[in-house]
Amino acid sequence: MNQELITANSLTKSYGTKIALDHIDLSVGHGRIVGLLGPNGSGKTTFIKLLCGLLHPTSGTLKIEGLAPGIETKAVISYLPDRMYFADWMRTSDLADFFTDFYTDFDRAKALEMFKALGISQNERIKTMSKGTKEKAQLALIMSRKAQLYLLDEPIGGVDPAARDFILNTILTNYNENGTVMLSTHLISDIERVLDEAIFLQNGKVVRHDTVDNIREKEGKSVDQLFREIFTYSR
Repeated sequence: MNQELITANSLTKSYGTKIALDHIDLSVGHGRIVGLLGPNGSGKTTFIKLLCGLLHPTSGTLKIEGLAPGIETKAVISYLPDRMYFADWMRTSDLADFFTDFYTDFDRAKALEMFKALGISQNERIKTMSKGTKEKAQLALIMSRKAQLYLLDEPIGGVDPAARDFILNTILTNYNENGTVMLSTHLISDIERVLDEAIFLQNGKVVRHDTVDNIREKEGKSVDQLFREIFTYSR
């Protein structure tokens, strides 16, 4: 096993004249829960899509387990996008069938247990689900894989505050402990308690990457407080 799970060297992604990620250098190890933090438009979703192989770098390099994103890396990544991509007619049981067919590391029994714990019926159709229930259903599927890298784009953005702790606990108790979870969000105070590391993105640049313990010890403040300070001063 490589020491680093993710390595980016001078990673740049542009859309025409707009630079979404600007010469990013960072590395992330195994067995970590990492917050990918930044305001809207900072490059969080672009970075996640590059990791998934849905986008290609304009320049620089990105490696997962020493490999550029591709067929081999997709097999070890479990991705929760910021919007549901399944057909509205599908039932919860159809989703479990779909994942069983596509992913060899998918634990169907675990997914069904999680659906039950989340209060989602196996016969419920996507088109009848609320936005929050759809996100919970996707989360159950994603966390029922034994992946090396879980990429969660705004996993708690569409649910009410009362459900956020339940969802975070679901993530904490169901991911592969040898793998790494990367959470993209702007709801820092809600996820801070589960993080090992934080990556702060602003205008496509990494303005800080540190462990949560170091931030608290060096700065004497929470990750949420540091986030507010950085992005208030940088405006």
